[in-house]
Amino acid sequence: MTAATVANWILGPLLGLAIFLFIFRIILTWYPQVDLNRFPFNVIALPTEPFLVPMRKLVPPIGGVDITPILWVGIFSLLRELLLGQQGLLRMIH
Repeated sequence: MTAATVANWILGPLLGLAIFLFIFRIILTWYPQVDLNRFPFNVIALPTEPFLVPMRKLVPPIGGVDITPILWVGIFSLLRELLLGQQGLLRMIH
């Protein structure tokens, strides 16, 4: 088993989970009355918030809408494609 295979097995699910959590975070922005500190919403908020806080300092809300989760979905999707996609770096190494 090569390092590229191990990285593929680890990065694939992690990046997929991150995309999944940020998509749920986007859905939660449609419901501002939801308390993100209560279960089950904190399961989504706790892992995503460390990524969103610095990005919010760079990208202010547009028309009162927080677009930072959308940006992170794009970033993680791009990373997943660049590393693990059909023409990805780890696939070429393997």
